Amino acid sequence: MTEIAQPTAIRLTVSFAAAVYEGSCVVEGVRAEHCDADAWRAALARGAVAVLVDPPATVRSEAAPLVVLDAIMAKRNLGTSRVDGAVVIALGPGFCAGTDADAVIETARGHTLGRIMRTGCAEADTGTPGEIAGRSSERVLRAPRDGVVTRCRRIGDLVEAGDLIFRIGDAEVRAPFRGCLRGAISPRVAVTRGMKIGDVDPRAETAYVHAVSDKARAVGRAALEAALLIGRERGLFGVSSAR
Repeated sequence: MTEIAQPTAIRLTVSFAAAVYEGSCVVEGVRAEHCDADAWRAALARGAVAVLVDPPATVRSEAAPLVVLDAIMAKRNLGTSRVDGAVVIALGPGFCAGTDADAVIETARGHTLGRIMRTGCAEADTGTPGEIAGRSSERVLRAPRDGVVTRCRRIGDLVEAGDLIFRIGDAEVRAPFRGCLRGAISPRVAVTRGMKIGDVDPRAETAYVHAVSDKARAVGRAALEAALLIGRERGLFGVSSAR
């Protein structure tokens, strides 16, 4: 897995991006380790996910992966092409199957979430967060100004409406309603006004903090299915397309 130097992930308790900040992390029993360019093979040999700070994914030339997955979620294609791997899969808005990638996985919530597309494009980004327990945009906390975030609460804390969660300089970000702080951006990230910095879950269930979401499971399962389907068609995994 490749990352940027300061990942902007919010749900750090269920994101391998946390390894960049902490050195290592475990998500639902799977360990990830932050590695340099000389250590990723050893991490794999230990059974861990190797996480490299390598935005252009230059490790591809050495690793020669059969499957390349673009999960950047930039809402647009930042340069991924079908020649990047034997099988190339991309997630969500900004990608068209058959042009940018061999398959595109739909990430928009609804009846088509997790759909594997071999032709056509993913739905355009609506800019509206998915609804949880009747809350949508209001559950997402955004930076009121540019600056460096100071956390006043930890991920997993139960909060009441009006509780102070972040400070950015002299600006404050408070909980919009009672719930659980499900996600919070790393305080090492310099944020810009309007940037997503936190997520309050109105269900107020702390166990969900350490559980991969239903959406993430659907998208991940579809990406794996697409990789196996196309790989088998191309005889990459010891199973010929004729079988």
